[in-house]
Amino acid sequence: MESRGSSATGSIAKLSSFTIFILFLLSFSTFTSTEAYDALDPTGNITIKWDIMSWTPDGYLAVVTIFNFQQYRHIQTPGWTLGWTWAKKEVIWNMMGGQTTEQGDCSKFKGNVPHCCKKDPTVVDLLPGTPYNQQVANCCKGGVLNSWVQDPSNAASSFQISVGSAGTTNKTVRVPKNFTLKAPGPGYTCGPAKIVRPTKFVTADKRRVTQALMTWNVTCTYSQFLAQKTPTCCVSLSSFYNETIVNCPMCTCGCQNNNTEPGSCVDPNSPYLASAVSSGSGKYSNTPLVQCTSHMCPIRVHWHVKLNYKEYWRVKVTITNFNYRMNYTQWNLVVQHPNLDNLTQVFSFNYESLNPYAGLNDTAMLWGIKFYNDFLSTAGPLGNVQSELLFRKDKSTFTFEKGWAFPRRIYFNGDNCVMPPPDSYPWLPNASPRPVISLIYLAMTILASLAFLLSSA
Repeated sequence: MESRGSSATGSIAKLSSFTIFILFLLSFSTFTSTEAYDALDPTGNITIKWDIMSWTPDGYLAVVTIFNFQQYRHIQTPGWTLGWTWAKKEVIWNMMGGQTTEQGDCSKFKGNVPHCCKKDPTVVDLLPGTPYNQQVANCCKGGVLNSWVQDPSNAASSFQISVGSAGTTNKTVRVPKNFTLKAPGPGYTCGPAKIVRPTKFVTADKRRVTQALMTWNVTCTYSQFLAQKTPTCCVSLSSFYNETIVNCPMCTCGCQNNNTEPGSCVDPNSPYLASAVSSGSGKYSNTPLVQCTSHMCPIRVHWHVKLNYKEYWRVKVTITNFNYRMNYTQWNLVVQHPNLDNLTQVFSFNYESLNPYAGLNDTAMLWGIKFYNDFLSTAGPLGNVQSELLFRKDKSTFTFEKGWAFPRRIYFNGDNCVMPPPDSYPWLPNASPRPVISLIYLAMTILASLAFLLSSA
């Protein structure tokens, strides 16, 4: 064993300093963090506010509100699911605007039976069309929460809850623990509930202010890595000055493997397409069924540098849905590019400039115009939306060289899309020839060589 270890150490020592440096860079490029931090929305979160409005003989009446303070990430159908663990032996006598998914064991109660007796209840929103006597303000949207920038009037959801077997004063009530938020799947991590200053409410005539008896907040943040292990979208590129069309990297969101994963994708001309789509009904309705492509992503964003004028330049953006089981309603796109500070006109999309950092205006949010193209249909002839962006040139920075005209980063519905390798971008015809082997492939080759040296040592 000692000779083998010594031989392996010697093999590593033979590696050049350049190889070690490449491995060092690669370790950072492939590292995936589970930390819920978004550089383009550093303060975005979902805040759950629990307001105790009145005391009851054995507990309290509270209004729980979920605020989506994320600028561009929203919760879509089938909506949010909120859970927690009671600190004592609390029960839920009744609810309005929401309901628990299970009642639990309430056999010890005689006469009035609680709405839920579970130690760890799970709450969902009621559906649109709920009778008015079961509604509260901001309820009954099927759990859908729009992003703060796109639709702030629909970025909150509330329900009312009557809690029994609980404390009846500020000193005896206990804060629930272990809050969880699914939207509708994993991705959000919630911190502990913190008692804060009681919420104040202004009456409709704005002449009187009331306040909650007690308030606590829970903050939940999103991690794309926790939500899904593989990417959900990719970016392809093209330009008027080069015939090359740079497709999404191969196997970006998965690979076609019909031997081990039958049904992972479907051909648009397949006679079994209809049955494959319907087989995803029920609890598996959110499982994507994508069209068979080289990248296997549900969403592809194509950025085409279309025209060059004397003082302006134009880009065409196309979003294509390859998922046969998903209609993306209220979709949005976030783009980071240095010329977005001079974006002059956007055709057929809404536009809002995002400024996550003072003095830096290189990020914009785009989304469809209501009742026109805010609905991105499933894969097929209608499964795409497109727009054009007109930029004014800044002579001190504008250039078509070295991929400057292409975006630095693109998000779809809050998820970071995979970009092609930089050395594959369409170059100007008079540019020097690109390297034959990209840095990524070079690093992969070196890693393979290192593994071979270690295994043969």
